[in-house]
Amino acid sequence: MTYWHALLLAIVEGLTEFLPVSSTGHMIIASRLLGMEMTPFAKLFLVVIQLGAILSVLVVYWKRFFQSIDFYLKLLVAFLPIVVVGLLLKKHIDALLESVTTVGIMLLLGGVVLLFVDKWFPQEDPREGGHPVTNPSFKEALVIGLFQCLAVVPGVSRSAATIIGGLTQRLTRRAAAEFAFFLAMPTMAAAAAKDIYDYYKEAHSHGTSLSHLFSGDEVKLLLLGNVVAFVVALLAIRLFVGFVAKYGFRAFGIYRIIVGGLLLLMLGLGVNLELV
Repeated sequence: MTYWHALLLAIVEGLTEFLPVSSTGHMIIASRLLGMEMTPFAKLFLVVIQLGAILSVLVVYWKRFFQSIDFYLKLLVAFLPIVVVGLLLKKHIDALLESVTTVGIMLLLGGVVLLFVDKWFPQEDPREGGHPVTNPSFKEALVIGLFQCLAVVPGVSRSAATIIGGLTQRLTRRAAAEFAFFLAMPTMAAAAAKDIYDYYKEAHSHGTSLSHLFSGDEVKLLLLGNVVAFVVALLAIRLFVGFVAKYGFRAFGIYRIIVGGLLLLMLGLGVNLELV
């Protein structure tokens, strides 16, 4: 893995982590197109740089983290379902992460869903007697957390799943997107911690000590990836919230259909992305 690889993947991560287009799917595609060898470190890199992206949420919404304890309890309630699913299906999830075909199919199907989301869940206008929800209840937080579990399949998009979950609970687009951002923090932190632990456990079984877990170049690659992902995600968050609040999700649906369709077409034509 080169610094060029790390830079490009971090940009992709920062741009897509909070958009309903699947950051994991895009990084899998990007890594294949770059011709990267998917070593254990490369696989770990794809997960760990998500930490840089989610730290941008702290910067943009830092005031929200000084709210009442209910804020954290609701995040915990929404977070627990993915913990259970992740522990039960870890091996199957890892296997799916190797499949570009799965990413293409899920991007395409998810794009079709996003074409109709705005019609299925129209925004309620208070002037017409509507009561849009801007802060989910504990029950609503649990439902959003259950929707997040759909994102264990690469290409689904954690952001899309949680936002749609929020819309089913009558949250405004902005509130659904923001809750998805907040929920990303414990979810991605836990995923990164688990992958780092598994990486250490495997290295330790071969006699590698904790102090020598990463080489000097690997530490630099991780630092570069996280810093770049953080900066790019900082910009992406601000742009996305304003865009989706005004225009909805149709544009993201069209984008997903195009990317997923092209990916499946390439695979159908014999372009060997699975084994690159």
